Formats: sequence, C-alpha cells, structure tokens
Amino acid sequence: MGKKIMSKFEELLANKGVLLADGATGTTLFDMGLTSGDAPELWNVDEPEKIKALHRGFVEAGSDIILTNTFGANRHRLKLHNAEGRVKELNAAGVRLAREVGEALGRDVLVAGSIGPTGELFQPLGALSFEEAVEAFEEQIDGLIEGGTDILWVETMSAPEEMKAAAEAAKGKGVPLVITASFDTAGKTMMGLSPKGMAQLKSEFSCEPVAIGSNCGVGASDLLAAISEITEADPSAIVVAKANCGIPEIRGDEVVYTGTPELMGKYTHMALDAGARIIGGCCGTSAGHLAAMRLAMDTHTKGERPTLEAILSEIGPLVSPPNLEADAARESDGGGSGRRRGRRRG
Repeated sequence: MGKKIMSKFEELLANKGVLLADGATGTTLFDMGLTSGDAPELWNVDEPEKIKALHRGFVEAGSDIILTNTFGANRHRLKLHNAEGRVKELNAAGVRLAREVGEALGRDVLVAGSIGPTGELFQPLGALSFEEAVEAFEEQIDGLIEGGTDILWVETMSAPEEMKAAAEAAKGKGVPLVITASFDTAGKTMMGLSPKGMAQLKSEFSCEPVAIGSNCGVGASDLLAAISEITEADPSAIVVAKANCGIPEIRGDEVVYTGTPELMGKYTHMALDAGARIIGGCCGTSAGHLAAMRLAMDTHTKGERPTLEAILSEIGPLVSPPNLEADAARESDGGGSGRRRGRRRG
C-alpha cells in the first residue's frame, strides 16, 4: 500500500506538536459594530474589511488556525434573515476572506470552516429529520470547500444526532473533520451528552473526525474539566480546547467575560497538561488574550495532569457543576433517554 497522504492540518500538527486556534468571532464583531439580532455571516459580503480585520488580529497574535465567520451559515439559521438562498455564497466568501489574511502574513495558517448547529430540534422533540440536517450541512460544506477550506470545523454542538448528521455530510469530501461540543449544563451538553460520551461517540461517526473536544460552554474551568474527561476516556484522541474567556457576568444589558490575558495563559498551560493539542478561546477572547496564550504555549514545560482542585484553584470555580445526584439517579434508571429540551443558539 502507498503511504497515506497527510492533510495540511495533520502536517502542521505533526511539525509543531500543538496548535493555537483563534479567539471570539461574535464578541469581536460586536465591538466592530454588529448589533444583536444581525447575522454576522452577511458581513462576509457586506463588510469584508471588518472580517479581514477580525482574522488579522488573531493571526498577528499567533494563531495557527483561524475559523471562518460562517458559524450560522446554514439554511435554517439564514432563513431567519431571508438569506437561506445564499448558503454557498456566504460560506465560500467567508473562507476566501480568511485565506486572504492567512496568506498575506507569510506563514502556515490553516483555515477552518466553522459549522454551527442548525438551531432546530430533531424529531421527535422537533420537526427536523436526520436527512434534512444532513442536506443542510452538506450544502454548507460544499460552500466551504468551494472557498478552499483546510478543515471542516463543527462546533458548539449539543445533540449526538446533529454531530452524526454533520459527519455524514462530511463523508467523502476529502477534508479533515473536527467536532467540538459545548458542555454547558451541569457538566454535560444541553441534550445530556457527557465528555466521556463524546469520546465514545467518535467511533460512531460515518466520517471519523481527526480531532474532538469542547468549545464555548460556560467558564474556562468547566471546559478544562470537560477536556480532562475526554483525554482520560481516549488518551489517543487529538483534543481541542476552546474555552470562553473566564466567566461571563451580566453587567446592565451586556455580557462581560472576566478572563484576563494572565488567566488565559494559565488556562493554556493547564489545557496542555490535560492533554489538549489544539487550544484557542471562544466568547470574549480577544487578540490580546491570544497573544498571552501564544506565549504560554511557546514557553510551556510539561507538568502533571491537573486535578479538578488545581483547576478550581488556578482558574476559578465551576459555573455549572455536575449534578451528581441526578447522574446517579439516571444511571440507576438505566441511563435515561439522554435527551433534554432546550437548544443552544450559539
């Protein structure tokens, strides 16, 4: 058999060992003038210079991977803005803007096509069928590939069915797939999936992801606890940690993230020691935070695997701690349905 050809993602990870992803798209764009209720994906066409400035800030801070501004660019989300007919256009444009910025800086920067949830509940809780979800994700993926994406980056997922639908849509496309979930509800996703369950689910995807992990959620401590559980359940997995910048606090009509660059540097060290190989920031993470994370990554000396006590001491308390009594009751009841009502909107 001939030697397997490595993707650009696999080559860069093999060469560098660990990679720095980028920071927050949404909160950075709000600082640039995006208003609540607007579709940020429309800016790929309407405000391209602002989207390039978003990416440029992260690349100049040291990111190896930048995610496209396409999180909600599927037909179900875009329908809310009467733009469901522009899926391929907006996804391809998003990749091209990120690619332009990465190439201008003269070093290897990977473009990851961001794919968020449809925003719909699957049958029988909602109206969306598995086949309809696959069709929507495939339409988005085709646009990302048309633009030239290096990676398909499925993120902020809650439902196993939705992850499986995205993997089905990615099958045979010849582009590496990454899937991350948001463990924001007592240590699980809103639909009841645990980090350990995420590790076990990997083998059930029709297109096996090259990396799995966690993004967004609640606080950085909660995310570190989640990725520790994933790496413990599957030590061979390439794991992504992309935490919110500290803890979100409501101040007036604003959500403010409390993480300092110093805190995000500590989080980077702990994520590396917990076994993560791709580390970035989610909501609230600015280019300034990313620069501190780049320094932490470049100066890291391997330490002991962090205990939960160490995470709480260094990073802060869990925002949404596990409900141990409910988990025990579910296990004694045979595991329950693993479904919860409610849906994260990204």
